[in-house]
Amino acid sequence: MDNGNHLTSPATRKVPDKQPQVKNEIVDWLKAITVGVVLVFIMHGLLSAPSVVEGASMEPNFKTNERVVLNKLIYDFRDPKPSEVVVFHVRKEGRDFIKRVIGVAGDTIKYQGDNLYVNGKKVEESYIQGAVQEAHAKGELYNNVDFPNATITESKVPEGTIFVMGDHRNNSRDSRAIGFVSIKDIVGRADVIFWPLGSAQWVKHEE
Repeated sequence: MDNGNHLTSPATRKVPDKQPQVKNEIVDWLKAITVGVVLVFIMHGLLSAPSVVEGASMEPNFKTNERVVLNKLIYDFRDPKPSEVVVFHVRKEGRDFIKRVIGVAGDTIKYQGDNLYVNGKKVEESYIQGAVQEAHAKGELYNNVDFPNATITESKVPEGTIFVMGDHRNNSRDSRAIGFVSIKDIVGRADVIFWPLGSAQWVKHEE
């Protein structure tokens, strides 16, 4: 009597071919990885960018050939603040500078010798205090380019701009020579020194 149950011998049983399924899974994984990598690069380009420090104008806090990561979005939401380190494009020279924000729109800047005044109040710059004291111990001034000066006579920071200086005041081409910097020319804020590894650290933006 046929009860409806049929058995197929091992010799004739068809084993499902798993190769196409495995290949499809591999292709899906490769697609996902590719999309992920592309998204990482897109987000990296939008949010941050690497930059190379060139020259000694930001010593002792930044040294030439160090690599920094820039925060490219922060100034889309607010204006720069004093003591923040920014990278900006100098159109006339076709290159980028890294400097420290000293004054913002509406501030009046006066810099004589090693005394910095913003809106008539003396500013203590902790980020260069050690270098200034070292120069004074030798009977020298840390700064030899005052502001205002014969090149830049206006002392009040115009709207939409910032006043910047390098931390190495005797060896920096900054707002004392090139004038005020348009906020539109800022590439980003330097947030991390990532190379060389021995110098890797978060950048301190102190007021």
